[in-house]
Amino acid sequence: MAQNVPYHTNVHLTFPPSMSGTPVVCNLTRLFDLDFSISTAQISPRQEGFMTLELLGPQDACVRAVAYLRERGIQVSPVAQRIWHDEDRCMQCGECTALCPSSALSINRETRRLDFNKEKCTVCTRCIRICPVGALHLDAQDDSLLTS
Repeated sequence: MAQNVPYHTNVHLTFPPSMSGTPVVCNLTRLFDLDFSISTAQISPRQEGFMTLELLGPQDACVRAVAYLRERGIQVSPVAQRIWHDEDRCMQCGECTALCPSSALSINRETRRLDFNKEKCTVCTRCIRICPVGALHLDAQDDSLLTS
């Protein structure tokens, strides 16, 4: 029964032009009984789609849903691997925390250092734009999700 425990994960989807107008995300609810929350979405001039969403439901359903998306040519990567925090470059100013809508970035009151909770991150990229020293980066690698 452990596989039916409520589970959530944030993922980044890259749609090929042929799939940009197809309602595959809505099918995640219909076919896999998952809830989802879209945090960012856009279509490029080349008709490629980019979307960041949170999937909510049983972990086994999330695994099947990711397989469904990949079968349709959609690249799926975990959001946790999309933003990278360079701790050596960070000057601990906290400017990024003011703009973070998901509270993934915060200042630890005890250490007075920046804490980055990748599980909460929705890849809105506001932190990247505001960081005065460029300590936050977008990592474009596409690692596999839910492979276990």
